[in-house]
Amino acid sequence: MPHITLLYPFRPREEFDRVAGPLGDRAADVRPFDLQLATFDAFRHGRRSFTMWLRPEPADRVVALQAALLSAMPDCDDVNRYPEGFRPHLSVGQCRSEPQLRELLARLQSDFEPVRFTVDSVAIIWRIGRPDDPFQVDRMIPLTPPPQEVGPAP
Repeated sequence: MPHITLLYPFRPREEFDRVAGPLGDRAADVRPFDLQLATFDAFRHGRRSFTMWLRPEPADRVVALQAALLSAMPDCDDVNRYPEGFRPHLSVGQCRSEPQLRELLARLQSDFEPVRFTVDSVAIIWRIGRPDDPFQVDRMIPLTPPPQEVGPAP
């Protein structure tokens, strides 16, 4: 399941009922926003290990959402511990050499059509069994929609 990790480490499923309330309280302070995935990039993990990813734009909206959720669960801050801090991304693959990385990124970017959507909720996800099993959505936590304008009756 494609996803942008906002908090890590993930909590065990047995804790979801307990953490959903505080996360929902923080999510209520964030307004829905539009996001675009259009540009590929990569992280280097070592001399021969790379993760390719899509950059969410505008990143500052995702960073603000992550900060709001982190305030409810400050011990889930592994994604903030990198020298550049939290960098929102949607992982799309891995490769083992820099030439392969450059070739794959160029090929992917050349015919990729940007994906646009509205972020109006966050998902609490879990894996059924093994660490490589697909994620499952346990529940959705809505972002508070903007207030509706009240106009005169027709």
